[in-house]
Amino acid sequence: MQTKSLLIIDDDKELAGLLKEYLSPQGFTIDLAHDGLEGLSMATGSKAYDLILLDVMLPELDGFEVLKKLRLTHLTPILMLTAKGDDFDRIFGLELGADDYLPKPFNHRELSARVKALVRRAEYSQQSINVQPLRMGELTLNPADQTVQYGDQDLVLTATEFSLLKLFMQNTAVVVSKESISEQVLGRRLAAFDRSIDMHVSNLRRKLSEHCGEDPIKTIRGAGYLFKSLENAG
Repeated sequence: MQTKSLLIIDDDKELAGLLKEYLSPQGFTIDLAHDGLEGLSMATGSKAYDLILLDVMLPELDGFEVLKKLRLTHLTPILMLTAKGDDFDRIFGLELGADDYLPKPFNHRELSARVKALVRRAEYSQQSINVQPLRMGELTLNPADQTVQYGDQDLVLTATEFSLLKLFMQNTAVVVSKESISEQVLGRRLAAFDRSIDMHVSNLRRKLSEHCGEDPIKTIRGAGYLFKSLENAG
């Protein structure tokens, strides 16, 4: 795997140092920030990061504020580190645009798997340069430059939302299971009580509804989601 650039924003200096020691030999160059303001400054600076590990509890500026401000200008994949068992932190982070979350304390192998899954997805997206755009009515998804338009309006999607929409558009009018979404979009097997897919779908649904004037995603209880045609939308 080509060396990737990773930013860890965590005020636990000992943990951050251990993560750097653990992940560096796996193909990552790693920078550390120990408060929210420093982390935001580094994340929005001249250096482009392939992935950001962002803790929720931070001095100066908490992880949610960092995420909110970062999403105004950057779509860098973000893995939130949340308190164990705190569903509010997880759900709120996903609502603000985090790509995935991992509760503390976590297994280092699980963290490595999550990090590599997000990196693989980004690499796969970049390899789509010769793939033709997907079109449905006025909705256009272009894998080459990772953009989505509805008519002449741009839809600003996170990397996860983009991958999710791409999967839906490739399977129009077909029920897509949560298991398939987890494996093809998140890069991991579906875990019990995992709310992340629901939140990513909800975020995508909201953005599409704002531009398309209707909700094209239908929840099929116990089965998954169905993306209906937008050919006659508008």
